Amino acid sequence: MYFAALLARTEDGWEASDMELDDVESLSDLIDLARSAAVDDDTVVALIEEEDAWFGVVRVDGEEDPRYFVSNAAAAARSSYGSMLTKELLGSDEEDDELDELDLDGTEDGEEEPLTAFADDGDDEDGPDGTGPEPVTAGPLGDPRLLDDLGVTHKQLMALDGDALSEIADSLGATEVLEAVR
Repeated sequence: MYFAALLARTEDGWEASDMELDDVESLSDLIDLARSAAVDDDTVVALIEEEDAWFGVVRVDGEEDPRYFVSNAAAAARSSYGSMLTKELLGSDEEDDELDELDLDGTEDGEEEPLTAFADDGDDEDGPDGTGPEPVTAGPLGDPRLLDDLGVTHKQLMALDGDALSEIADSLGATEVLEAVR
C-alpha cells in the first residue's frame, strides 16, 4: 500500500495535498503534478512511501530539473512507482515509463514479487559480467542533500526508517498539514 502527498511551500508555510497515484503513469506525470501544486513557482516536495519498505522524495523548484532520493533502491525497484524513480536515478535509457498492467502491490499481474531487484532498462543485454542485468543496490540512491536547505540534513535523511515521511514533515514544520491528508 502506497501513501503519497505533495507539500507545497508558501509564504505562510507548507500546504499539503493528497497525491492521487492512480493518475500517475510516468515520472513526467509525477513532475507535472508537483509543478501544478506549486504556489508562485516555489518549492514542492513529493513524498511517496510503500509500507515502511522504502520512501522516496522528489523536489521540484519551479522549472529547474527535479531532484530525487530513494531510501532503499532495491525495494523501490520492485514496486511500480519506486521503479520510476530508480530508473531515473540509474540513468535508464527507456523512453516509455508507463506502468502497464501493474498492481498496487508493485508486481505485474500474475507475477510473484521478485527476491532480488534488478535495474532493467528494457534491454535484454547482460550486465558487465555477462550474467544478466546489474542488481540495484539495497541502500539509498539519489541526492541525499535535496532537503538540506529546508531543515532536513543529508545525515538525517540517510538515517530515516519506519515513519520517515512524518519525520521529514516534522523537520520541515509541516506535520499538521501532512497528517491532515493521511
